[in-house]
Amino acid sequence: MRLQGKVILITGAGSGIGKSSALLFASEGAVVIVNDLQEDKGNETVEEIRAAGGEASFIQADVTNPDSVKAMVDTAIAQYGRIDVLFNNAGISGVGAIHEVEPEAWDRVIAVNIRGVFLPSKYVLPHMMERQSGAIINMSSCIAEIGLGRRASYSATKGAVLALTKSMQVDYAPYGIRVNALLPGTILTPFVENYLRTSYDDPEEAIQSLKKRQLSGDLGRPEDVAKAALFLASDESKFMMGSPLYIDGGVTFGKNA
Repeated sequence: MRLQGKVILITGAGSGIGKSSALLFASEGAVVIVNDLQEDKGNETVEEIRAAGGEASFIQADVTNPDSVKAMVDTAIAQYGRIDVLFNNAGISGVGAIHEVEPEAWDRVIAVNIRGVFLPSKYVLPHMMERQSGAIINMSSCIAEIGLGRRASYSATKGAVLALTKSMQVDYAPYGIRVNALLPGTILTPFVENYLRTSYDDPEEAIQSLKKRQLSGDLGRPEDVAKAALFLASDESKFMMGSPLYIDGGVTFGKNA
């Protein structure tokens, strides 16, 4: 029970990495506050946690909307009295080189992936500062460190999240707050599976092509990232501050011959 007694807020926990993390955190003793824009998906996660004997509640909020995020945090504090860990997981992808991306699509990716880290952090941090403790996990990506074709908006946001993580750590270390980032590689989430089905004539061929980028020879699963998030959420990572944690199958620092 590595998270026994901790209250943890996870944004975008209705599916994929967020959902896997919520289920794992609850199994390790955490009280999980599930956030998602889609009420049905968020409630599904809560129901699965409760069915397994865990404790969770759902709060719907749009992480790009300040009023919505503030209301979510206020509700969580009123219900539980504190938030020990904030996992800024919510995010969307964006495909296209700069000249291919429409301004509206660019703005949407920027809003969700950067503003969606800023706003939950802004409203949770004062409560952590008051208690002189807390941990924040920001979802970056290995794309913050490597070049990948036709991912201009996505790479811009994930690079920003990594830089923001380091800056946040400097500001909030005096309050006993740790801020670290996860940098996954290609993870076979429902979102990625849907993207492959809708964007390629042969999705299986596309998956095989993606696997070749990995030294592991395989794609990651949401559970792989959830286990890394568990480490950052737990006291086991108490000496990690402002650090990137790679879960990428070797794609960042290796290259197959």
